[in-house]
Amino acid sequence: MAGLLINIDVPELERGIAFYTAAFGLRLARRLGDGFAELLGASSPIYLLETKAGSRPFPNAPVGRDFSRHWTPLHLDFAVEDLDVALARALAAGATQESEPSEHAYGRLVLLSDPFGHGVCLLEFNARGYDALEADS
Repeated sequence: MAGLLINIDVPELERGIAFYTAAFGLRLARRLGDGFAELLGASSPIYLLETKAGSRPFPNAPVGRDFSRHWTPLHLDFAVEDLDVALARALAAGATQESEPSEHAYGRLVLLSDPFGHGVCLLEFNARGYDALEADS
């Protein structure tokens, strides 16, 4: 199986780079031509692709790209060591907080959105992590 690559559409590449490096401690690894950048520092590379608002993501798409707050069944979770510190950093970089931090069997979670409308979560695992969700056998 090939590795996982994450691609995020942003309307302005420089704003995207500034946000993701400041909010999550990623680093710009390289630029791959106009409107395309590789960020490292997460468990998978993250690529930012500059795309225009309203442009169609595929031929005959019923709607164009929308960078206001939107919902999609896919979002990013950043696993962090300290939720409170990571939340303050993300907010200072321009994230919008959409929930209060909440406690779960696996740890603490807070819901955010980036400045481009994409959902992002910060997750501080406890000692058991997602293993806490396994049903007793």
